[in-house]
Amino acid sequence: MKRAKTQGTTMLLQKCLWLVLALLMCAIAAQPVGLQSQAMLGVVGLTAMFCIYLLKLGGTFRLIMVSIGGLLIFRYIWWRATSTLPPTDELANFIPGVMLLAAEIYSVSMLAINLFIVSDPIDRKAAPLPKDKGQWPSIDVYVPTYNEPTDLLSATLAAAANMEYPDDKIEIYLLDDGGTHEKRTASDPRARAAALARHEELKALCADFGVQYLTRAENKSAKAGNLNAAFPRTKGDLILVLDADHAPVQDFLLQTAGFFFQNDRLFLVQTPHSFVNPDPLERNLDTFERMPAENEMFYSMVQRGLDKWNASFFCGSAALLSRKALASVGGFSGKSITEDCETALNLHAKGWESVYLDQPLIAGLQPETFASFIGQRTRWCQGMLQIFLFERPLLKRGLTLGQRIGYTSSGLFWLFPFARLTFMLAPVLYILFGLQIFEANLQEFLAFTTVFMAANVILQNHLYGTLRWPWISEIYEYIQSIHLLGAIGSVLLRPGAPSFKVTDKGLSVEREHLSNLAWPFIAFFGLIAVTTGFAFWRLFTGGPVDELLAVVAVWATFNLVIAGVALGVVVERPELRSGYRLPSERPALVRLGDTKAKAHIEDCGLGGLSIRVPQVGEISLPEKGDLIPVAFAMHRAGTQAASLQLRLTHVDCSAKGLTLAGSFEQLSAADYRAMADLMYPTAARFNAMRNARRAGRSITFGSALVFRWFIIHPLRALRAILQWRPSEKAVEPTFLRPQAGPSRADFSTHDFNALVAELHNG
Repeated sequence: MKRAKTQGTTMLLQKCLWLVLALLMCAIAAQPVGLQSQAMLGVVGLTAMFCIYLLKLGGTFRLIMVSIGGLLIFRYIWWRATSTLPPTDELANFIPGVMLLAAEIYSVSMLAINLFIVSDPIDRKAAPLPKDKGQWPSIDVYVPTYNEPTDLLSATLAAAANMEYPDDKIEIYLLDDGGTHEKRTASDPRARAAALARHEELKALCADFGVQYLTRAENKSAKAGNLNAAFPRTKGDLILVLDADHAPVQDFLLQTAGFFFQNDRLFLVQTPHSFVNPDPLERNLDTFERMPAENEMFYSMVQRGLDKWNASFFCGSAALLSRKALASVGGFSGKSITEDCETALNLHAKGWESVYLDQPLIAGLQPETFASFIGQRTRWCQGMLQIFLFERPLLKRGLTLGQRIGYTSSGLFWLFPFARLTFMLAPVLYILFGLQIFEANLQEFLAFTTVFMAANVILQNHLYGTLRWPWISEIYEYIQSIHLLGAIGSVLLRPGAPSFKVTDKGLSVEREHLSNLAWPFIAFFGLIAVTTGFAFWRLFTGGPVDELLAVVAVWATFNLVIAGVALGVVVERPELRSGYRLPSERPALVRLGDTKAKAHIEDCGLGGLSIRVPQVGEISLPEKGDLIPVAFAMHRAGTQAASLQLRLTHVDCSAKGLTLAGSFEQLSAADYRAMADLMYPTAARFNAMRNARRAGRSITFGSALVFRWFIIHPLRALRAILQWRPSEKAVEPTFLRPQAGPSRADFSTHDFNALVAELHNG
């Protein structure tokens, strides 16, 4: 009790400190100073920030950096609001001028809220469970599914079945919303037949994996309704929710369940969504293996910051929830189409608490195509705005100040398309139509705007440099803004209209082509290119230099670069591999002809694996098309070795040894568990993969890289336009369906046991 009071007092003091700091900053920002004094303030402030940035100073210097940057940014906004708006009697200039100022105020406000949220992010470690396993809570694992292919479900169910936890305290449920009674009795004979076939197929799949199959009568309230239908039919103390494409590592429960012993008011332990395949920007710009993922900013900074304020929220998957807490609010909330955040909001309002553990404990799939990516973001955008409109978190009773700010930020964030498109179109209004929406001379621009932009870039690169490269946020925002604008308008006009749509996953792209959603980006690029060219033509042929036109021309050039890079994102690169591969340095034995050889499995995926035999010796070399068995020890303690059969597609013998790669032909449920053991052993592997991508990049490097993309990708887009064919679609790659029985051909029982013994002895 005493400790809780101390923590409460500390939190109150922190809130007071932030309030005093904000008021002081606003007071200083509003002080009138001359142009020369403002320029000097900017130079001194930027110099201090740049020194902290170069020296990578943390701790107290983090607060100093935020304070200086905030002061310079707020001075700019004060100057913009009081000195740069067009006269009110010139409506053609005044209205777009106010819109531009509103976009800037929105962006600065979101930055300020974000700085408040991430002021002191928590870095939690896993919570140990009691030594007495009899005290461990019982756990239900929910895997909701709608239309995902069985191979994808097999990988997730296999990984869930491999989790380390007492067998008598865990039950896995596949919640099938594609085979409901409503769908199995549909009037459309094709839909009815498909639902019946899926129903029987998934029941057989669950029997093979030893998990429970559940479905329901009607498809009401989408995913929330599916979860709620299972809720009264299960009885575990805790519920682990996994999306159909989210395969957990074996120590997921060992790292998360212990938190519930530390706090009896805990309703949630959320972990990050980590992905093993690139999103469209990462694939089409070829950045996946070297650049931090887009969601790193949210999961490794924002959620950790929200955790400080007891405001980290449920993200729909990779989360452990308390049954008792869910029962207190009637289960999962379903008013919005983002049931996860809405559920967390209602539980926080009832006084329940949450924890965020920044450990990558699942391997998920991102949308492969740009169209499916936009579809996913549309649902997130509309759902979060629904929560903002329906629940009104700023006014909701029961929330703390930090929670109110956190949930409000999550809703307001999705209004970024208005700001981003305003910034893209404002130069067009000035250059092509002569609208005076920003009244300032070159000296004022340098003293205020340049300082503001430099402070913003330095501040964000210092705080988030290892999680987000320079200018990547601008690109991600732009590629979403055009299509999200209509989605925002529809939810503002009719908040209850949007419906839940499942994001397509597991697609492949057969050849390089333009996305069907690419044409607005081509039109925008053309408009901005014409605008920029016209601006520079006027500068070089119009007599005396127009200072403001020169400034706007530079602004238009920046927009042109962003729009040019976006063209690379909407040109889909081919991705034909049937499934992703994950590295796996696992010792193995292979049979090649009549001989056995020690080997290492280098990587494994749903489609196949590759192995390396370091010492060839007298081995008879295999050929493409040969079927070879591969035996290896399972990672999970207490389990035996397993074997998989590989149809060779690649054979290479060099000084480094023999490298073999191939695909699987026949898989049982046991084989899927063996693959899952290779692919998803512990969090350590995914931590290593995540850390390898967290190489911070300087502002200079980031700028040079984006400019390089600007040179390359419009040419790719031009080639795709010239080769365009209508109705280009992504297709589902052909994976393997689980087969009944073991697949140990070429291994007698005695032979296989001998290989197992040799593995354990070696």
